[in-house]
Amino acid sequence: MVHASTVMVNGHAVVLFGASGSGKSSIALMLMSLGGTLVADDRTVLTREGAQIIARCPETICGRIEARGVGILRAAATGSAPVSLFVDMDQTETERLPQSRDLTVFGLQRPLLHKVERGYFPAALMQYLSHGIDGE
Repeated sequence: MVHASTVMVNGHAVVLFGASGSGKSSIALMLMSLGGTLVADDRTVLTREGAQIIARCPETICGRIEARGVGILRAAATGSAPVSLFVDMDQTETERLPQSRDLTVFGLQRPLLHKVERGYFPAALMQYLSHGIDGE
């Protein structure tokens, strides 16, 4: 189990991990408003199934997401999704065009991004999960 919020877009999950208050739920809510589906908020269970990393929500919090200053909201949620991307919400991206990075989990590599503190970041994540990144 990791301290992370996870959203699925077009069958691909992004795992937003980081410390409390780093913006995981905020980005997850924005992704959901753009058409993503909640997998898990605040805690995500990761497992390996063959060549895939699978994200799941602990049953006790399934279908719930925290909106600071508002409360715990109900949400349509999917039970699990294959992970295609990780975002480290504790690290802020400083490069305009960053070098590609990977994170290895259970011996499998997945792309890793750092948090971008710009309003377009959720839209960029949606585009990444829907169509990939140039050069891949």
